[in-house]
Amino acid sequence: MVRIFISIFFISITTFPIVAQEWNTDIGVAKSMASTLQQNIVLVFQGSDWCAPCIKLDKEVWSTEEFKTYAQDHFVMLQVDFPRRKKNKLSKEQEDHNNKLAEKYNQNGYFPFVVVLNKDGKVLGQTGYKKLSPTAYIELLTSFKG
Repeated sequence: MVRIFISIFFISITTFPIVAQEWNTDIGVAKSMASTLQQNIVLVFQGSDWCAPCIKLDKEVWSTEEFKTYAQDHFVMLQVDFPRRKKNKLSKEQEDHNNKLAEKYNQNGYFPFVVVLNKDGKVLGQTGYKKLSPTAYIELLTSFKG
């Protein structure tokens, strides 16, 4: 009986659907998920511990239940962070990965910078911090079409 329960438990864990609103940090994983789920990627360049508009965007949009609920079924979220404080330092690998993404998608170094990509990484649109409700921000992001 215990074996059956354990087997059911592990099967349920391994077949649990991918949750798209969780932040990814790897473009390869994000593209794979976007392709599988037929969703666009929302790529966010931020300075999580120093950029005031980035922190506002997180508080006013990304962290809201409304956005998280919508994103779960409509977007693959990809975070490219550039923290400055020692305690938030990224691994060398992650720093290199983020720098490569910035070279490709954020050549002007804007923060926050939000880029909507299709599953292949083609830019559909871009924006930054705007004083909008989560609903209005969702409308903005979904207005970018390929």
